[in-house]
Amino acid sequence: MFHCLIWVFVLLCSSVADENYIRDADIFPSSPEIERGSTLRLFCVLGKHYTPHRNASHIIWKLNHELIAQENYNIVNETVSSITIHNFTYSKAHVKCFTKYLGKEQLLVHTEVKSGFRPDIPENISCIYYFNDQLTCNWTSGRETNLSTNYTLYRKMMAVRSMTPPSTMGICESKVESCSFYHPHVPYSSSFCFQVKAENILGEASSDCVPIPMEKIEKFKPPEILSIKKITGIKQLLKVTWKMPEKIIPSEDLTCELQYRSVYPNSSKFATVLMNSSEKIASYNLTGLWDSTEYSVAIRCINNKSKFWSEWSTEKTASTEEKAPSEKVDLWRVIEPSRSAGHRSVHLMWKPVNNFPPSGRVLGYKIQYLPEKNAALQMTNNSTDKKIILLLNEDAYIISVVAYNSAGNSPEAILRIPSTDEKTPQIIETVSIFTTNEEVVMEWTASKPEVTEYVVEWFEELETDPFGRSWQYVSNSTNWKSNKKNFKPFVCYNISVYPLYGNQVAAPYSIQTYVQEKKPSEGPVADTGILGKNEVMIKWKEISKDKRNGFIRNYTIFYKPENGEELNETVNSDVLHYRLKSLQANTQYTVYIMANNKAGGTSGEPKTFKTLKFNKEDVVFFALPIGLSMLFLLGLWITCVLKKHTFKKVCWPDIPNPAESVAVEWPLDASPNNSFLKGVTSEARTIDFEDISVLEHCFPEESQEGSLLMNYENHVSENHVSECTDVDTKGTNNGDKTILHNEENEVAKCFSPSMAYIINDQDIRSQMHLALITAKEIQPMEMLEHGFCEFQQTSIKNEENDNKEVLKLEDCSEKALFNPYLKNSVKTREFLISENLPQHSKNEPKSQSTMLPPFQQNVAGQSYVTLDMFGLATAH
Repeated sequence: MFHCLIWVFVLLCSSVADENYIRDADIFPSSPEIERGSTLRLFCVLGKHYTPHRNASHIIWKLNHELIAQENYNIVNETVSSITIHNFTYSKAHVKCFTKYLGKEQLLVHTEVKSGFRPDIPENISCIYYFNDQLTCNWTSGRETNLSTNYTLYRKMMAVRSMTPPSTMGICESKVESCSFYHPHVPYSSSFCFQVKAENILGEASSDCVPIPMEKIEKFKPPEILSIKKITGIKQLLKVTWKMPEKIIPSEDLTCELQYRSVYPNSSKFATVLMNSSEKIASYNLTGLWDSTEYSVAIRCINNKSKFWSEWSTEKTASTEEKAPSEKVDLWRVIEPSRSAGHRSVHLMWKPVNNFPPSGRVLGYKIQYLPEKNAALQMTNNSTDKKIILLLNEDAYIISVVAYNSAGNSPEAILRIPSTDEKTPQIIETVSIFTTNEEVVMEWTASKPEVTEYVVEWFEELETDPFGRSWQYVSNSTNWKSNKKNFKPFVCYNISVYPLYGNQVAAPYSIQTYVQEKKPSEGPVADTGILGKNEVMIKWKEISKDKRNGFIRNYTIFYKPENGEELNETVNSDVLHYRLKSLQANTQYTVYIMANNKAGGTSGEPKTFKTLKFNKEDVVFFALPIGLSMLFLLGLWITCVLKKHTFKKVCWPDIPNPAESVAVEWPLDASPNNSFLKGVTSEARTIDFEDISVLEHCFPEESQEGSLLMNYENHVSENHVSECTDVDTKGTNNGDKTILHNEENEVAKCFSPSMAYIINDQDIRSQMHLALITAKEIQPMEMLEHGFCEFQQTSIKNEENDNKEVLKLEDCSEKALFNPYLKNSVKTREFLISENLPQHSKNEPKSQSTMLPPFQQNVAGQSYVTLDMFGLATAH
């Protein structure tokens, strides 16, 4: 069931694959092959399926995809149409037959047409004969026919008589230009001739029968080398033995050729050996060889009548008899600094001398070393390698190295290792190095012409392995040349010259060089140091040595302000920081650095920075005055804190408030015209100082005032107590408040000539009520007769305050005028007792007298009030 479905599917696919293609038509000839340039004629025949609706007139032709012109059409009958194409030159083309009906083209049939040439006569017939194995002949067919061509090779036996045609002995057919006969159809004969015939659809061509003797075309397989041996006791000789192949034409003379070569290039040589084909094994002695040298040998042979050599046999190798090495090795050393006390590492290395021919095969090396001053301590090491590390002390050593093999030892190579405290002389004065197209050339001058041998040492700058160094001995010359191929490009090399005198090595002269340079692989990375207002410090690090690719000659610093022009500065290669000056303040810059060598320059990554708005000088210029001002203010504040009481006394002395006074209680019903009482209230007890006025000076003149002051000072100095006044105290029966008054007129002498004082509640408490004296009444003071005002005491009873007495101060006889400069010029003071005094102050003994402390002029902390306050406080 499954297979039936597959067949149905295949039929459906084939039916829809090309619905326009219908096979009910034919074209002939089918797939024609014609001669190039000839005329092509084809016929297209319609089947019954198309008639009677279509006929030959509906047929059209196409060559590949191009429509063929109607003049090439020919209608043979109603169902046959032909096409003729002249000078057909296509090597291959498709011709298609269509019907065109009602404007639609329908493919009927198509065919492939090929064009080509007749075969040429085969030429250059040649054959190779492998005896009793194979006979193969080759020829050239000439021009390519582009059509299927068949070749036939005829092997014919020529008759003894020349008039008789040769008879065919064998036929070989092929479609290529070669054909072979195989055993047993390859008999040996000297009378064969060979003929080749070529044929295709257009024709055929045959060559002549070419006679080819079999012995002239013989080629046999290569010989087999059996052995290559050296003969004991005979130097420079190898014996080669080989075996000939079995299938060779018998009784023929042969020639064999031996090729032998050493391991050195261009050393191949040949030897010729004559023999007969009847010899199955042959041998030959190769002489004149080099001692202790390995040789490779190969052989080929040929029949002397033939023109074909056999292939070369497989190579085999062998070595000649050994000989002791004839040349000493090139010996060198690298001395490392002492890592521990009394020990140092000496890296010893050597190489055989590259002589030609070689001085002998080396099996190993023997190293001997001993202290220069103690030969008994000689030590020996053997090595198959060409390097060794010796651990020596600080003394001088003599080191020798010999190469050895089974035949003996080479001459000694001797080198002296100096002691650690030995100073070697500097013989090389100058060194120069340069490169040419092919070589590195180094020249030097020496201060001692007798030195004729030198060692040139070179190694990569980054090489850390002492055994990675190269060296070469130079004799009788002060210059050295080496091929550039021995050096890597873009790598820095250290090259040193060591003078040799005897077995000692003098101090080297070293130099660095690049064989070839290119621009650095990377640029320096810029960094900013100290920023300023108009300058900045740019810093960078050296490029790593493996990326310099040449000697750095200088650095170029490129910097550009934002939206500005790029500038640059160039510095030497040993400079790694530079200060850019004359920059714009408070501006963003971009900076990058280019490292330059002989081949070019490479820039590093850019760095941005912004200059400062102010530099240090600007900051100092602004900060110093501010700092000094702050220090001054701080000092002033500290001074004020420490001396606040002194400053308060001097600048802001305490002014007493009469309303706060405890000496007297002011009448509340005082006259509203009294300017002093206007500023006093019973509750707040405050004074409006704008209403306080001072009487015009009513005291004596300055001379008299001075006498009063002097009397006052003398009086105080003599008594030292409060003897200035005689105070009588009288108690009142009604318990009213006591008013105190000086009884004697000398009391004026005890007070300041310029101020009158009233003591308030706080002053009384602070002075421990020393100034309070109870009295019944205040006697009027006797004033000086000349120029003083007279005071009269009047007792007035206040209607609102029963039995209270107040002090009434009468104005001077002369009219008092307001003078602000006499505010503190009162010569007396009065003490008023307040009912708020402490009880113990009111009940003081009558006989007790209290000394008042002297009052000083203009002393801070003393409460005072001018006299005009009392002058205006007179009761009604």
